[in-house]
Amino acid sequence: MTSPTRTALGIRYLAGCLALALGLVALPVTATAAPDPGSADRAAVSQGPIIQSPNDDRQYRAITLDNGLQALLVSDPEADKAAAAMDVSVGSNNDPSDMPGLAHFLEHMLFLGTEGYPDPDGYQRFISQNGGSHNAFTADQDTNFYFDVDPGAFPDALDRFSQFFVSPQFNPDYVDRERHAVNSEYQARRDDDARRINEALGKALNPEHPLNHFSVGSLETLNSDKRPLRQALLDFYHRHYDANVMHLTVLAPEPLDAMERLIRQRFAAIPDRGLQKPVVDQPLARADDLPASIRIKSNEARRQLEFLFPIDDPTLEYADKPDDYLANLLGYEGEGSLLAALRKAGWADALSAGTRAGDGRHALFDVSISLTPEGEHHLDDIQASLFDQIRRIRDHGVEDWRYREQAKLAEQSFRFQQRSEPIDTVRGMAMSLAHYPLQDVQYAPYRMDRFDAAAIDDILERLTPDNLLRVYSGPDVSGDETTRYFSTPYTLTRRDDWPEGAPLDGLGLPDANPYIAEDLSVQPFDSAEPERLVDSPSVEIWHQADSDFGAPRVEWRFSLQNPDASRDARHAVLTRLLAGWLNDGLNERFYPASLAGQEFAAYAHGRGITLAFSGWRDHQDRLMRTVVEQLRQGEITDASVERVKQGLERRWENAPQDALYQQMQRTLGEALMRPQISTPNMLAAIDDISAQDVRAYRQQFLAKLYVQTMAVGNLDATLAKREGLLVANALAPELRANDIPPLTVLDVPPEAPRLHPATARDDSAVLRYLQGPDLALQSQASLAVIGQLIGPPFFAKLRTDEQLGYIVSAGYAPFMNAPGLMMLVQSPSVASDTIGERMDAFLETFDQRIDALSDDDLTPYRQAVRQQLLQRDQSLSARADRLWQTLAYPQADFDRRQQLAAAVDKLNAADIRSAWQTLRQSPALDVTADAGDQASDTDSMTKGFVPLTQR
Repeated sequence: MTSPTRTALGIRYLAGCLALALGLVALPVTATAAPDPGSADRAAVSQGPIIQSPNDDRQYRAITLDNGLQALLVSDPEADKAAAAMDVSVGSNNDPSDMPGLAHFLEHMLFLGTEGYPDPDGYQRFISQNGGSHNAFTADQDTNFYFDVDPGAFPDALDRFSQFFVSPQFNPDYVDRERHAVNSEYQARRDDDARRINEALGKALNPEHPLNHFSVGSLETLNSDKRPLRQALLDFYHRHYDANVMHLTVLAPEPLDAMERLIRQRFAAIPDRGLQKPVVDQPLARADDLPASIRIKSNEARRQLEFLFPIDDPTLEYADKPDDYLANLLGYEGEGSLLAALRKAGWADALSAGTRAGDGRHALFDVSISLTPEGEHHLDDIQASLFDQIRRIRDHGVEDWRYREQAKLAEQSFRFQQRSEPIDTVRGMAMSLAHYPLQDVQYAPYRMDRFDAAAIDDILERLTPDNLLRVYSGPDVSGDETTRYFSTPYTLTRRDDWPEGAPLDGLGLPDANPYIAEDLSVQPFDSAEPERLVDSPSVEIWHQADSDFGAPRVEWRFSLQNPDASRDARHAVLTRLLAGWLNDGLNERFYPASLAGQEFAAYAHGRGITLAFSGWRDHQDRLMRTVVEQLRQGEITDASVERVKQGLERRWENAPQDALYQQMQRTLGEALMRPQISTPNMLAAIDDISAQDVRAYRQQFLAKLYVQTMAVGNLDATLAKREGLLVANALAPELRANDIPPLTVLDVPPEAPRLHPATARDDSAVLRYLQGPDLALQSQASLAVIGQLIGPPFFAKLRTDEQLGYIVSAGYAPFMNAPGLMMLVQSPSVASDTIGERMDAFLETFDQRIDALSDDDLTPYRQAVRQQLLQRDQSLSARADRLWQTLAYPQADFDRRQQLAAAVDKLNAADIRSAWQTLRQSPALDVTADAGDQASDTDSMTKGFVPLTQR
């Protein structure tokens, strides 16, 4: 389970739309509910049309059960998975004062057995066995539980899921165990800067507001000193869990009538205690709290400046979004923007604006700026520049045309809305249903009905120096005080006035956006595999025409491959600097295009640089021409290279502060994939590289190119060939495909060295990687099924029973077409040697399970893997990414998923036993971490490894 801060409603989207301009589809939602004269609010939510994107042909039905539970049913005959989510309108804001973290702890406990299904690992095992996944999170105002599963298992999965809210056991045997698991989660995240900074931030605001609340829980806060812990769980559950404050969303390929029967049968027994959604009655800031400034020490080499202004929570004004109007202007990144001026001065490299920490009544308007080291010395000047820009908005007056332009941009986004994975869809809809009227469950993030100048002015009047909390966080802060739970040093200063600063020159407000697409017609195409349009010695262009997703959008990828791109650490850094300079140099010019739905990014990889374009078909070639011209002839300035260099250094210097399990996985990938240079070695090489070096490298890079291209989307072959050649011919590549080093996976040898990440984390961890014997489809299929088999018992034994740590996982982990299994345990209290011993003991018991495996036992796991392999793409970008990745394989087999699924179908228990025995006899590669370990140089330690194909 995870515990993120609330984002679904706290982050405002620029997107919004005008209903009349859209010609929106408002489909009636069948609302059925038993008479309940005491619940007018329930009826209001359950009636009326739901506003759907014209690109959404799913069927919807809203029902209200006799107990007050509100449910939204979504029938999607094309869905490969069925999914459900329950959002409960209670969260960490409602923790009792004597037991912080109780809401989060209760979320954990609901997974550990119910009266009907008492096995604490039964739910996870059932979901995994049937090709699904599950999770939950506790936010400020919501606790959200969700899962997906193969459609055939959906009724049984719903039965198990519903019992969380009908008959949880809160088994006394697991209360103390899971308390330690929650503490492990807390320990694993104690060094996360986001949590550390957030705790310190609360010290500047109202101490009675839940923002100041410790939400994770620990052994200290979850104890029985004041009252028995299990009784506290029961009290909290009965006080806050109730059908009236629950919102359920289900999505499945079944008809609505069948889905309704399932829901009524399984969820009618949830108790009706007459509860209402809790309300936060404390303001975020009191009269004497502001103005103030706070300086907070960060662990990462990252400098952040935030300007926070308390405002009324604009959630109730979601249909007009007055805060979005201001966020769009202050967060603008194009020419004349605050960020453009700060970048030119060398003080900042990123900026964002929007509303956060909304609690239903109060919120914070936030302007957040990522600073360069030099920027730290100009905080007062940056503040003066921000208020100069705010003054400019006031002087010009809020303008209707700007609002209409934002609405028009979002009209396009909503009109051609792409689907997400079913599990993501239900999770978001359940949470939206808890906060918005039914008709706007999908439409709310986009809706911009009315230009309300007075509402915008009301927010603008709150953006003043007297109503400001200025937050600076950086690694160089020496705090006067330290927070309790995350040990964060900070210094808080209440202010009577602010030091004078000098605003920067060159600020202005954006002009009308010239990039808004005009031709939004969708061309029909028959489904077909990608076709190679150009196969010259130095250029290949692939194309797949697509109308499946109902949008006039195209995804382009251009891989500019150079044999020297990762020849050594210096070349790897130069490649990244060149790609970064290209992004940096086009940021201001392309920002209006990105607002209009035209995205571009250049990213470096082991074999060169990829140029990725994503957006409307109309005028996309204009961006391509601009990018190629910039790459070939754009000025590489010292200032731009320095910005990119600082960003790379910051990212690589901060890598030891990443979550430890991520560092373990990165170390494994850097050890086994070639061509590739490790992060520490690139950091060591970047220091003495100058802008002049990048200028010289550009010519060397462009002189030795092979170009591989793919276009996926709503364009025909003629247009794809013309636009693809527009880029390829301008680059004039001269190399052939066999001049470029292939992507290879290294063979794990006998007596493989133990690797250690360069970590600053205090936890211990073990990642054990078991590599398959070869690249054959049979090996890939066998290990994929074994990965499905091993995950639940590994978690149950090492996480639930032995409580080694919060982060415990095992499963299939292929590198390209090289199969493998990965087992990972991160622990705040157990050394890596002990973790390794417990892994060994588990593997011995798993040997016995594999030995006893029958064909009947194997069937559901094999079917789960097959269904996962054949799952349909949910969006155009997902399809493009999948097809593009296929080109990285030695053979471009676009039906490789079908081939692998066919191989899975043929497996029997004897095949799995044979594959497991082979795997157990193969050498393992261990990545371990303990305090004081010397970091490994993965580049040198794996230099003698050979490609797996040479075994």
